[in-house]
Amino acid sequence: MTGLTWEFRLRHAAAAALLLGLASQSASAQDALNGRSLYQNGPVGGGGTCVACHGASPANNVSNIQRAANQPSVIAAAIARNAGGGMGQFAGRFSSAELADIAAYIANPTVTASPAASLAPASLAFSGTSIGQTSAPLSTTLSSTGSAALNIGNITLGGAAAGDYSLTGGSCANGAAIAAGANCTVQVSFRPTAAGARAATLTITHNATGGSSAVALSGTGNATPQATIALSAPSVNFGAQLTGAASGASTITVTNSGQAPLAFTSIAVGGANANIFTLGGNCAVATPLPVNASCSVTVQATPTAAGAFAGSLTLASNASNGAATVALSGTASAAAPALTASPSALAFGLRTISSPATSQTVVLANTGNVAVAFTRIALTGSSSFTIAAGDCGATLAVGASCSVPVRFAPTADGAVTSTLGVTSNAAAVQVAITGSGTTQSVGVPVLSETGPIAFADTQVGASAAEHTTTVGNTGSAAVRISTLSLGGAQAGDFVTGGTCAANGTVSAGASCTITTAFRPTAAGARSASLLLVTDAGAQFTLPLSGNGVAVAVSAPSLGVSPQSFDFGAVTIGAAAPTRRFSLTNSGSTALTLASAAFSGPFAAVADSTGCAAFPFTLQPGATCDLVVRYTPVNAGGNSGNAVIQSNVAGGSWTIALNGQANAAPSNATPQNRGGGGCSASQSVNDPMLALLAMLSLGVIVWRRRRNRDDQN
Repeated sequence: MTGLTWEFRLRHAAAAALLLGLASQSASAQDALNGRSLYQNGPVGGGGTCVACHGASPANNVSNIQRAANQPSVIAAAIARNAGGGMGQFAGRFSSAELADIAAYIANPTVTASPAASLAPASLAFSGTSIGQTSAPLSTTLSSTGSAALNIGNITLGGAAAGDYSLTGGSCANGAAIAAGANCTVQVSFRPTAAGARAATLTITHNATGGSSAVALSGTGNATPQATIALSAPSVNFGAQLTGAASGASTITVTNSGQAPLAFTSIAVGGANANIFTLGGNCAVATPLPVNASCSVTVQATPTAAGAFAGSLTLASNASNGAATVALSGTASAAAPALTASPSALAFGLRTISSPATSQTVVLANTGNVAVAFTRIALTGSSSFTIAAGDCGATLAVGASCSVPVRFAPTADGAVTSTLGVTSNAAAVQVAITGSGTTQSVGVPVLSETGPIAFADTQVGASAAEHTTTVGNTGSAAVRISTLSLGGAQAGDFVTGGTCAANGTVSAGASCTITTAFRPTAAGARSASLLLVTDAGAQFTLPLSGNGVAVAVSAPSLGVSPQSFDFGAVTIGAAAPTRRFSLTNSGSTALTLASAAFSGPFAAVADSTGCAAFPFTLQPGATCDLVVRYTPVNAGGNSGNAVIQSNVAGGSWTIALNGQANAAPSNATPQNRGGGGCSASQSVNDPMLALLAMLSLGVIVWRRRRNRDDQN
């Protein structure tokens, strides 16, 4: 082969290498942050890391790593020529873009996450709006496109016509933080104060490059007087209605807030159940509504079938803001009267013959959807029981209740019974009544109230104010309380206290107290009953009720990425690979991470660029890296976990860890000593250097020989 051919091929190879390097660099976005992760953690699929050979930071230039700064082709060449070991382990594991990212990180080893902002659209153009009228709002979205949280400073309006615009909503707020990858919105409305083009600027200051982002605002003030329609309500819900019965009339007030008369072209109801609605009121197609005047539209619903019903009232007119619509809805059910009695039985126990009568009360409640019409409330059985004057009339409205007091005055020894019967348009109700007469002196327990006891709405986990009930003894002997307990569906949501107690006694003429409190464990209606029974057989029941209210509390929350990792194969005794796991507080309050417990051949690594030592606190939106090392001692598959505990109840997060381990060969020789990268060579010289030196020497010899030939 001639010297000319050698020179041509050498130059061609050098040019090809240069082009390969340029192509691989240009094909990458050169994300140094991603390069840092790849350098420290290895390929996405798992395996060794660059840290094992070149140290925690490329800035230390271990094995001349800085030769690869912004030179992905240098890394690719090192991988290619070390097929037998060292960097050859990465063959086919990194894409060209990832190599470019690693090269960018080597060039900038101090790179850190930084915020970036994007505001779109960059301009908001409002339609022509009459002077003094307010347009429909428009929105722009602020996105956090960087690698760190975007902190909002102030959201302001400026420019010549700033007074014509207003901030009317959106999720962005002054001082708020937007996590990387998240966004928020700003809503702006236009209300021109003069005719013609009106321009302003919406500016949002933040901690990203440039310090602020802006949106151009434009709109035109319309000096031509126009009508504007306004409604008192956007919807009407008729609630629960009876099939075949007309609801009450709901009124919508219509106002002309424009600058010209409002002329209606249509007032009608549409939708699936349009036929059940009836319109009224004084708004009319033939009657224009003057400026600043109002009229009304009334709507009644007469549902014909059970189930949900819906429609929409539409008022079409010459209004500048278009037709106005009111959503109509409700539910219908067949008439179903229902009546309940509480308690379901009365037990007076033992009473002295000819002593003053004692009384207990039965409460009747209408739990149906139509009024209850009573036809009879009476006692059957022993004449020792009588009904005192109560407050039950001829009818009982839906949701209402009334009382029936029953008196007991025994006239003879022995047990007597009776039944309180209530007949109406609802199902019949019966309450069994018992009592006994005696010539002996007995105690007569009396409660200060008949119930029910209703507590105020109370937050779940909190306690309502205590309620006190007095138990008196109007008899001539002591009364012993044999039972004092809570029962019912949610008895655990109520607590009792006071001086009355089971097996306790109340002397004649004395009294004790029962306190009840409501401590809801869940949201919604909660109920129970307080039962008191005496040794003489008297029984009292007090219904208890309350409503638990759930209050949303924004709790800290931890995001872990990745949630599992396979370290790949590692030779026992070789440099232990590490992996960085991102811990992010995605909640809105500070999160304290108390500890991290490891199982298997895995452990946390103290790293100045990672998370602080446990316990430590992460602020809302903050992120740190938990560095984990894999140091196997037994050949074969290894698995374990990292369990992170926080100060939040139930706050525990688990990272699944895996890896393989190979026994060290008996004749193992040092590796990873190549200049500029790991190699298969045991020396500190790159094996390619010898080849390059030989090629260079060949070129020199060829040129000298050619020069001698030319001289001859």
